Amino acid sequence: MGFMAGKRALIVGLASKRSIAWGIAQAFHREGAELAFTYQNEKLCSRVEQMASTVGSSLTCPLDVAEDAEIESAFDYLGNHWDGLDIVVHSVGFAPRDQLSGRYVDVVSREGYRVAHEISAYSFAALARESRKLMAGRNGALLTLSYLGAVRAIPNYNVMGPAKASLEANVRFLAADLGPEGVRVNAISAGPIKTLAAAGSGGFRKILGHVAGMTPLRKNVTIEDVGNAAAFLCSDLAAGITGEILYVDAGYSHVGMSLDED
Repeated sequence: MGFMAGKRALIVGLASKRSIAWGIAQAFHREGAELAFTYQNEKLCSRVEQMASTVGSSLTCPLDVAEDAEIESAFDYLGNHWDGLDIVVHSVGFAPRDQLSGRYVDVVSREGYRVAHEISAYSFAALARESRKLMAGRNGALLTLSYLGAVRAIPNYNVMGPAKASLEANVRFLAADLGPEGVRVNAISAGPIKTLAAAGSGGFRKILGHVAGMTPLRKNVTIEDVGNAAAFLCSDLAAGITGEILYVDAGYSHVGMSLDED
């Protein structure tokens, strides 16, 4: 029996087997959690349903986080199948492609800034609000995914940096608000991983190579690494942890300088 046995988790943002959300789903399933998934649009429906079936789940529903009505409908759907919910994983981030290549000051636009914040940051608060009824009395856990660009300037990450900074602020405010209800709120700041979303950022392959050579562990992290950390944070093993940003990046965020070895 795994350490998440008896837990029910909704995973928002699954798109492919290369996604961090899939690494989290696999770890949750291994540790005994029941899972439900959302898909952004009909194009992804069959793919998400197929992946869900491999981890023992038949619960999938549409959810575009830009639409309040769809957020409400997703939790109504869950309420029709489960009498409670323990975990929500928010694996969602988006900015228009023209915002993710070039100098920040040259490419940032009012609309790009709005979209990045609405989809990548506000949606976490919206999910937290709608999850409260199903989480009542269950000591729930909310988890989102951030990146070092929230606190450091990263080439081509551009408007996603301020959006992730906003997301991390959401973690702190939600942790303070929901703590008295028994709900913990945390984030994982993962190192760069070659997902479909990351591929849209200019120069990403160079970033992967640079990070692998600079981390104390001399490697890039994997979706499995992030999934294992997520399982811990969303389980009762982390019952005393809330409001935290956990770095799962092979130590890269703690390195200030590296010299070439002779």
